[in-house]
Amino acid sequence: MLPPMNSNEPNAPPPLPPLPPLPSPSAAPQSEVAAAAPLDAKGLRGVIVASSVGTLFEWYDFYLYGSLAVFFSDLFFPPGNERATLLASLATFGAGFAVRPLGALVFGRIGDLVGRKYTFLVTIVTMGLSTALIGLLPSYASAGWFAPVALVLLRLIQGLALGGEYGGAATYVAEHVPDERRGWWTSFIQTTATLGFFLSLGVIGATRVACGEESFRAWGWRIPFLVSFVLLALSLWIRLRMRESPLFAKLKREGRVAKNPLKESFTNRVNLRYVLLALFGATAGQGVVWYTGQFYALTFLQKSLGLSWQLAYGIVAGGLLLGTPLFLVFGAWSDRVGRKKVMLGGMAAAALTWLPIYRAMTALGNPDFAGAVTELPAANVLGLVLLLFVQMAWVAMVYGPIAAFLVELFPTSIRYTSMSLPYHLGNGWFGGFLPLIATTLTTSPWVQQRLGADAAYAGLAYPIAVCVMSLVIGGALLPETRLKRIDRAEH
Repeated sequence: MLPPMNSNEPNAPPPLPPLPPLPSPSAAPQSEVAAAAPLDAKGLRGVIVASSVGTLFEWYDFYLYGSLAVFFSDLFFPPGNERATLLASLATFGAGFAVRPLGALVFGRIGDLVGRKYTFLVTIVTMGLSTALIGLLPSYASAGWFAPVALVLLRLIQGLALGGEYGGAATYVAEHVPDERRGWWTSFIQTTATLGFFLSLGVIGATRVACGEESFRAWGWRIPFLVSFVLLALSLWIRLRMRESPLFAKLKREGRVAKNPLKESFTNRVNLRYVLLALFGATAGQGVVWYTGQFYALTFLQKSLGLSWQLAYGIVAGGLLLGTPLFLVFGAWSDRVGRKKVMLGGMAAAALTWLPIYRAMTALGNPDFAGAVTELPAANVLGLVLLLFVQMAWVAMVYGPIAAFLVELFPTSIRYTSMSLPYHLGNGWFGGFLPLIATTLTTSPWVQQRLGADAAYAGLAYPIAVCVMSLVIGGALLPETRLKRIDRAEH
């Protein structure tokens, strides 16, 4: 169980609700990260690079399938029903997200018991191998049902690995940096998800151009997956050079490592309340903003508007390229004004603007939803890129500060486990299943019959509803964590 709160602290709350107050930013002392294990700018950059490169490669591995989900619907599933094969492909994409919370529990426990560095090594090997093996799978045409079953199995293994990766990376970086700059430094980790998605689009696009469409469909699609062997070797070389987090090493020296991180995280009612608030008040809304602005946008451009993959990839890549620096901007901004204001502001902006943004995308891309679109005027393409950029701004607002917020919310001894579960439930379940849920709504005959052309926007009802939920819960109950000390073993 978590140690009781210090009764000598002024205004200390009881061990049960209401939530314990956090120290005010003006009075908060600097954590032992800076006092006991100071790093100069070069050392901090080394920590960021070592954590970010491996995490970027893991996101690249995970998002390869997402970038090819529409393409894989014909490759790995029985032909004959276009809607069914598309939904099956998106469901397989979602399967990797379904098991991410399990990976968070398994690897979070290892990270809190054994250490951050060891867990890093296990997750990168698991992810790299499972991704590379997808590149060796037979198609449905040659192997029948073995192909989709093996694909789903490998997606599940990918999800397990990613469930342990993010919490470790965020925790490792946060436990090296000073309190007053934690939002800035951890926001570099936040860029890796988008950069991994961007890298996957780039590698796939380059391969399709180099091979040609016929060869890419026959065998070229395997190349981006097989590249993971090279990325795995590089990631291992980098991570073997990393040292253990100073806060965890200190905890281990003092014999204060959690004996049962799962029990201490989820049977203590104070900590469990923080876990639930983090899920419903922050990560659920953050997850749907993230996946609407990237994956759902890509699916909408290709399936609803009928844009060619070249146009769709180029538009999304342009929005990502312009928007990625904003993760750092909003991470740093959260060091000034607080995590909660920035994150909830992004959710509110997204919920209010999604419908007009997607209507504008339709007006620029294919106003009549008529046929395939292989060319657009340059002004229309630029307009679509800017609309993707606006969505990326909302993504950066909610995602830039989230790592610092989650790290600051939980004590060192159970941080890896406690923060990983709400993050991967919010992103893996609320966010990861968004493309499937939204596409199911937009392609439903019942919805199409009643809404007509407006059925194309029906899928937005889901992310808007989740954002409103997080705004209500987070606005009323989430604490502000800016400048909170993170070297303690208790809340």
